[in-house]
Amino acid sequence: MNSTNIGRRRLLGAGLAMASLPFLGLAPALAQQAGNIRMIWWGGDERARRTNAAIDLFKQANPGVTVESEFMGWDDYWARLATQVAGGNAPDFIQMDYRYMFEYARRGAIRPLDEFLGKELAIADFGQVNLDSCSVDGKLYGGNVGVNAFSVVFDGKAWDEAGVKAPTLGLSWDGFAEQCAAFTSANKRSRVYATADGSCQEGLFEVWLRTQGKALYNPDGTLGYDAADAGRWFAYWTEMRKAKSCVPADTQALYKNSPETSPIVTGSAVTDFAHSNQFESFQKLVQAELSVVGAPVQEGGKPGQYLKPSQMFSVSSTSKDPALAARMINFLVRAPEGARLLGLDRGVPASPEIRETIMPDLSETSRKVVELISSLTPHIGALPPSPPKGAGEINAVQIRISQEVGFEAVSPEQGGASLVDEAAAILKRA
Repeated sequence: MNSTNIGRRRLLGAGLAMASLPFLGLAPALAQQAGNIRMIWWGGDERARRTNAAIDLFKQANPGVTVESEFMGWDDYWARLATQVAGGNAPDFIQMDYRYMFEYARRGAIRPLDEFLGKELAIADFGQVNLDSCSVDGKLYGGNVGVNAFSVVFDGKAWDEAGVKAPTLGLSWDGFAEQCAAFTSANKRSRVYATADGSCQEGLFEVWLRTQGKALYNPDGTLGYDAADAGRWFAYWTEMRKAKSCVPADTQALYKNSPETSPIVTGSAVTDFAHSNQFESFQKLVQAELSVVGAPVQEGGKPGQYLKPSQMFSVSSTSKDPALAARMINFLVRAPEGARLLGLDRGVPASPEIRETIMPDLSETSRKVVELISSLTPHIGALPPSPPKGAGEINAVQIRISQEVGFEAVSPEQGGASLVDEAAAILKRA
């Protein structure tokens, strides 16, 4: 019998006791377990600092366990992971996004974690909604790292200096455009715009669609919007560019899906868009005090926002020691000492106990994120249908076409038609 099987049996045997320990992951009975975990995640420098600190603590508490990790930006991450999976060299521990979870689960690239529940994974208090949000076809495929919502991030002082009211919760899309135009008229800062160009932001596009009763995708995996919808979306931002309310196309094109390259961080805009778990990273990169609110709404429309699993930690189907990987997931999302180090970088913890535990340690910036989630909760809609295979590729298409419209290579209407045509072809091929 090999040592991996022996180690796995020890983990399973100790798992029930582990759930009752006050500091999950530091159990002496588990500390002698040797093994190796390869881990991959995406994110910026702040996430790397936090994650590496948590990894170091996990290794200190578990002598003999080694963790080999790598991280990169969003744009490079999925190509890298796909190459590794296709080559039979997938990492054990994978940071997974909701949009890709269904594709990877149904391809058999990540494994169900149900066998570890109540043992290595003591996450019952996450609640059924949060467990379901990380499940595919009734099976759990990830540990929810936190809940997340799309948001508007802004420099309140800059808005005050212009004498214009900053974005607020419940502001309509028309109202947002009007306030940005007013900022443009009153602004005294050179080469600074009211807002980033949101036309490339899939999350913002989705919120806008949902306020009108539409969606990115229908339950059957087809597109939930048509060319006219997409054309109106691109037209909204075209009008913003014409009014000089948002950054020009050449400035927005420098954005590479990372806080470091966003217009508000580079100093080109005083308002930007991000998932709530990114707020702390934005604040660390900007000297001005930032605020965060929900995305604009449609007057008389439906709720546009929802709470999603910001990310989840999954285990490769080819992992030689999935129980050890599951135990590390538990350490990062449910153990107070691990969760405290991760903070809110990946979202507000799903566990009420962990939220209460880490609250005294939170900075004012982090508290703003918790307050955002609390303020949005009464106004959220249902979790949308699962993204179909190919959704990630469609996101890249939207970014490209938004730039084509921004540079006036095509009209908003042509851009909308192209997005729908290319997206439909991707879905058909997938």
